Amino acid sequence: MLDNVTRRDAMRTTAAAAFGGAMITESTIAEQPRDTREDLNSTDVIEAPSGAQIGDVVEDRALIWSRASEPARMFLHLSTEQDFSEKRTIRGPTALADSNYTATMDIEGLPRGEEIYYRVTFESLRNPGTRSDPVGGSFRTPPTDRTDIRFVWGGDVAGQGWGIDPDFGGMRTFESMRETDPDFFIHSGDAIYADGPLEERVELDDGSVWQNVVTEAMSDVADTLAEFRGNYRYNLRDDHYRAFVSEVPMIPQWDDHEILNNWYPNEKLPADDPHDVKSVNLLAARGQQAFLDYMPIRPRDDVDDAIYQNFPYGPSLEVFRLDMRSYRGPNTENTQTESGPKTDFLGDTQMSWLKDALSESEATWKIIAADMPIGLVVTDGDKYEAVANADSGIPKGREIEIKELLSFMQSENIRNVVWVTADVHYTAAHHYHPKRASFSEFDPFWEFVSGPLHAGTFGPNELDDTFGPTVVFEKSPPEGEANLPPSDGFQFFGQVDVDGQSDVLTVTLKDMNNDSLYTKELTPVNC
Repeated sequence: MLDNVTRRDAMRTTAAAAFGGAMITESTIAEQPRDTREDLNSTDVIEAPSGAQIGDVVEDRALIWSRASEPARMFLHLSTEQDFSEKRTIRGPTALADSNYTATMDIEGLPRGEEIYYRVTFESLRNPGTRSDPVGGSFRTPPTDRTDIRFVWGGDVAGQGWGIDPDFGGMRTFESMRETDPDFFIHSGDAIYADGPLEERVELDDGSVWQNVVTEAMSDVADTLAEFRGNYRYNLRDDHYRAFVSEVPMIPQWDDHEILNNWYPNEKLPADDPHDVKSVNLLAARGQQAFLDYMPIRPRDDVDDAIYQNFPYGPSLEVFRLDMRSYRGPNTENTQTESGPKTDFLGDTQMSWLKDALSESEATWKIIAADMPIGLVVTDGDKYEAVANADSGIPKGREIEIKELLSFMQSENIRNVVWVTADVHYTAAHHYHPKRASFSEFDPFWEFVSGPLHAGTFGPNELDDTFGPTVVFEKSPPEGEANLPPSDGFQFFGQVDVDGQSDVLTVTLKDMNNDSLYTKELTPVNC
């Protein structure tokens, strides 16, 4: 029984929307199937067309998101019983046009380490008594004691012209991830491709045709808030994606394609760019609003719109979500020898938070969820988009910030740190060691790359030797081939398992069919 569920102000709805009064009685909302309710007719139907999502689960808190088809009030049913024989019903926020009819509830007081079943319904504001059929699922809250933990990660969805093809079976990697029954999912960014419109037909090399479902929002680059929002709605049309996010709590990140390729703050687009809006700051503001409307994410209370956060999962594991996009300087040649505004990547405030959070963590394993890799060279024309600058020498440019972080972790005896990321559209395992690096003030660590989840496949990228990485495993397209469609099979995700008794952490890189490609078992180092 959920004895201590409390309510918090609704997020990402209108300023006046709140959870309202106390828990309401079960009779307030009828739950019989729509076709048995005499008060409805064919013109009085309200729906929750995008299903439901869970996200940013922290200790006893969880975000539950859904979307109505018209102005409506959200109601949430919670239970620890699958048949909802005992449940609580919470009166939630209104879903209005200002939020594109999305609504999110931030629930506290959930029992720890248990399966929580939930259902969302909407009641029409225009036609009181008209209610939607329920949507929902279940999820596990983080444990308080030592227990087995599993999570999956990956990024890059509906990119490079590869959208939903029903004949292919839609976004099949999400079904494979769902079958692993993970406790949570780290979405490593590029959740949409707002700068990548879709064509209805794409002819493949073997003579077959990839047939995209194309919506109005996906037919051009996103300039308006409505177009950005439409990109998120597009992914939620896919049955596999919708089922996955309704059952697996998400830790969402963003990278560049939530706005446009390789963007950075204060950038101005050239006159021949296909966007009507040339101010990247304006595009980013609209894209960020859509991201907050449609992803189950809880911005920080202490820093406006900041999404970097830590997520403890019992004594064995803690995740640290980074934002490598919002606080960066411009993309440059990345060869500065001293830190400054042009070398910023995490930025001072986020870096201070990360150092403090890592120092305070009592978890055996610290998972740094980065939306970009450290040692892989990612270019932006003749400039650099990520950390590495391809010179393999002493840390310069954005590498200075990473050097500072790695040296801090060594000096503070912060051990058992593993990095997970995506971005480069192939999968790999990298081991970093000071004996191979241009400086030695850090401890060896692993970085695992996975993706795309449903996008074009590329790679492999050049590896910069500054931090002493070596490629232990890599799977990418055959040499000379690029932007392979999902139907070619080069779609990847990562899986991490922590043994609750031994604290051994096992990373498995998998393909879209849930087949294991590479496995690495890591034993924790005593601090």
